[in-house]
Amino acid sequence: MTVATHKPLLPARLRKGDLVGIAAPSGPINADIAAGIRMLQDAGLKTIVSQDINRRQDYLAGCDSRRIEELHELFSNPQVKAIWAARGGFGCARLLANIDYQLIKQNPKILIGFSDLTLLLNTIQSKTGVVTFHGPVLSTIMRDGPTALKNCLTTLSQPRLADAKIKGLEILRPGQATGSLVGGNLTSLVSLLATPYEPGWQEALLLLEDVNEPSYKIDRMLTQLKLAGRLDQIGGVILGDFLDNTLNSLGDIELIWQRVLELTTDKVPVWANFPVGHGPKNLTWPIGSRVLMDSYSGCLKFQEDCLMRGT
Repeated sequence: MTVATHKPLLPARLRKGDLVGIAAPSGPINADIAAGIRMLQDAGLKTIVSQDINRRQDYLAGCDSRRIEELHELFSNPQVKAIWAARGGFGCARLLANIDYQLIKQNPKILIGFSDLTLLLNTIQSKTGVVTFHGPVLSTIMRDGPTALKNCLTTLSQPRLADAKIKGLEILRPGQATGSLVGGNLTSLVSLLATPYEPGWQEALLLLEDVNEPSYKIDRMLTQLKLAGRLDQIGGVILGDFLDNTLNSLGDIELIWQRVLELTTDKVPVWANFPVGHGPKNLTWPIGSRVLMDSYSGCLKFQEDCLMRGT
């Protein structure tokens, strides 16, 4: 399947005093987000939140049309410099066919989230070229505290990220590979297969994490990626957390690691224990940005800017 690719389109970097829009494109907000908003404000940011942000329709944060409207409003508002998801859950898949991608392309700005937001991050990047950011949602920032927020804001304020040498990184298969970061939540990503919204896979560096999925389901989804031919196109694999109460030992996690090695060729470097996922070590990474996996230095090296320089 051929998927259109675009030259990266860079949002403006985030500065103190900028306005951040809080969006709920997935599940309903299940906690008071006032504390998270105060954390952003204490960090020097302004915030805007729709009056009906706590809306609910079954397992969704309101009807599809309202959630799309909220996104469109924030992207079209010239004062909003970044859009931060309040939480994940489910719902982004239902929006993809009716999002105004041309509006987003004409108004590139930071979009940050993870989990179900994987669908928006990758689809918007592949459809428009806008670099998006896989990072904490507001609810996990509230859980993980000021250090997590500081780490995230540091990433969102730098045009080009410094080489990332990851403490505790497991290099399962060494090598070097250069390509664009793609991926996030495995369950969400697999749901894009054979749709007009799946990302470009050619030489991609595939970032994967998941939560509350037993090892056999992870295996099934990885196998589906292989059978669909996607794992034959990628340049590298970067594995984050796979948190589940059935994966209660290193041996369980290593089953997943081993399966990835079985499904990829010897030319594909594979890393594990990367700080991305539903746990507290969920750092922020630019989707669509070109990077180098350098197993010899144990560094992820950024080959291009992910945010605009200057004002």
